[in-house]
Amino acid sequence: MALQDLGALYLDQIRDLYSAETQIVEALPKMIEAASHDQLRSGFERHLDQTREHVRRLEQIAQRLDEDADGKTCHGMKGLLKEGKETMKEKADSDVLDAALIADAQRVEHYEIAGYGCARTYAEALDRKDDVRLLQQTLDEEAETDRALTAIALSVVNPDAGAHTASASRLADVDVTPAAAREVQRPADRSPRRDLDQGDTPYASDADLP
Repeated sequence: MALQDLGALYLDQIRDLYSAETQIVEALPKMIEAASHDQLRSGFERHLDQTREHVRRLEQIAQRLDEDADGKTCHGMKGLLKEGKETMKEKADSDVLDAALIADAQRVEHYEIAGYGCARTYAEALDRKDDVRLLQQTLDEEAETDRALTAIALSVVNPDAGAHTASASRLADVDVTPAAAREVQRPADRSPRRDLDQGDTPYASDADLP
């Protein structure tokens, strides 16, 4: 498609975002399956529901433009999700894998935030007020997800992943049998990790964030 004016660029961005979101809808179930912390799984599940709504909003915007939302492949998102697939193939401790999944997910969120920010700015310039409202709503939800992933990482996942390093450091100074070493390094029961949020959502409010 020739980018002859801002309207054409705006449609191109909507199609790019649509491709990105549909790819994420396909990828998130695999990330949910790979995650071990309850809070992280719940966060991914909630974002999957949000992403499906993001797809519907983009379809609505394209319909207003009398265009199809489909028709473009977002290669940037394709590359980010490919990295996520590679992460899930790594032979990693479950806690460390969760930390890596959060890193991959936040790269995706930052990419989307940039894309939605540009699309919203174009919609404002084109005086498409209804589109601005929908794009801003999605932009706010992407930012909320990014903050929530940070909260989960700092309060639960990173401390658990770091505990293995601390255990290994202590073992280096003590003469123990291999069986005893395995016992010290064994991950603790995951049940206490539900203390971040006992409700339906792991998302923290702005006031709860560091």
